[in-house]
Amino acid sequence: MDAPEIAREGTASRVDQFDVEAVNRRSRQKFYQARIKIFPKRAEGFYRRLKWAVMAVTLAIYWITPWIRWDRGPYAPDQAVLVDLANRRFYFFFIEIWPQEFYYVAGLLIMAGLGLFLVTSVAGRVWCGYTCPQTVWTDLYIWVERLIEGDRNARMKLDKAPWTADKIGRRAAVYLVWLLIGVATGGAWIFYFADAPTLLRQFVTGEAAAIAYITVGILTATTFVFAGFMREQVCTYMCPWPRIQGAMLDEDSLLVTYNDWRGEPRSRHQKKAQAEGLDVGDCVDCNACVAVCPMGIDIRDGDQLECITCAFCIDACDGVMSKLGKPQGLISYTTLRDYNTHAAEAAAAGRAVATAHQKSVGISHIVRPRTILYFSLWCLVGLVMLVSVVTRDRLDINVLPDRNPLYVTLSDGSIRNGYTVKVLNMTNEPRTFEVTIDGLPGAGMWLAANDEHEPVRAIAVDVEADRLREVKVFVSQPGDDARPGLTGFEFTVRDLDGSESGRAAADFYAPGG
Repeated sequence: MDAPEIAREGTASRVDQFDVEAVNRRSRQKFYQARIKIFPKRAEGFYRRLKWAVMAVTLAIYWITPWIRWDRGPYAPDQAVLVDLANRRFYFFFIEIWPQEFYYVAGLLIMAGLGLFLVTSVAGRVWCGYTCPQTVWTDLYIWVERLIEGDRNARMKLDKAPWTADKIGRRAAVYLVWLLIGVATGGAWIFYFADAPTLLRQFVTGEAAAIAYITVGILTATTFVFAGFMREQVCTYMCPWPRIQGAMLDEDSLLVTYNDWRGEPRSRHQKKAQAEGLDVGDCVDCNACVAVCPMGIDIRDGDQLECITCAFCIDACDGVMSKLGKPQGLISYTTLRDYNTHAAEAAAAGRAVATAHQKSVGISHIVRPRTILYFSLWCLVGLVMLVSVVTRDRLDINVLPDRNPLYVTLSDGSIRNGYTVKVLNMTNEPRTFEVTIDGLPGAGMWLAANDEHEPVRAIAVDVEADRLREVKVFVSQPGDDARPGLTGFEFTVRDLDGSESGRAAADFYAPGG
């Protein structure tokens, strides 16, 4: 092989290698596609108004709740909803949850899960579309953006425009308002964990704990980034619920659906097509449904993972149909069962017949075996929790015997055992309890703090409101009455001002067993 041929072969191999690298580079670019910014247009209609109302209610609940007062008396905080980590309490209006009662929180989480299953099986991802915090705050951020920069076309134009003083000023104003909303979001969160007025004063004056500032900073940053810049990416890539919800759906679940049996074939020039004798559907391909979608999808492509069921596309399409004098419902909440029925009617008898038979949401879509099961389980858990809360004791007693020594023989021959009695007062008022012993013949007791003692059958113990008190108690039994080994008996605690009482088992040890 001469030199030119070797050179040509080397050049060819380098070209092949370059082509492979180019293909790999293009593949990587497709796999890691950059985010395409979405500029949703303002929607108008029933579902838009409903979402405004839901957003107002949910934000009001979140921001106002820490400031609601609830009188629990002089010995307990007066904040209606409070997670008191310092004293390990959770207050919710008239309910107080102690650490050992955390199963109530678990019950609430179970009810929330069952409720989400129920709602999803009825109407798909309505939680995602209306009440999810990511959706609510994103909707609020988009509203701010639209208020300052204008609607869809104006925002798109501004985004492509060079950086002028006007663009910098508008973007700075948007980011500033976003930042203030983020600070308010984080600030409201910390108020659930301490007395809100006190913490606000400490926070403003710089006297609050460092964790308060750190928490506000983290929540401000996440709100600003998630609702301002990541938006639909959080719902699509970070949230697991879109991938789980499929197990909750069936043929009778209501989903936002493009009724292609009525809309296809679509045409932008329907009058011209009809004049030419062409068969066209009701869809005029105006893309109004795409323009209002906050997820940037085309509902006409079918049910998609990204769809959050906000129903803005229904509002947009209904508005176009009304202007054209056509029936609404080209995009609608529809079950798979109804969709198949209408599609079959359209294929057999024509599009107009199927349109005339379109049904609204009926009770059969909601009341069916799956939803009855979810609702029954939800009610059962709620009923069990309600009965438990109403009937639960506000008094608890625990007894720990001394291990060293197990017993002491007194000068009169009686046997003494020591115990630590813990009395828990779970009310908002101080109470006095009577502690007695049962099942130990001839026995008496006294407080270990009393040097000069006289064994008695009952002692009084004062316990502060919402507090646990430990008392060291000595129990003695005459040597003639004591049985060798372990003898079981009970400590009984009774509220002197009420009827509540509690019992705790214990063992008395005497030598010789």
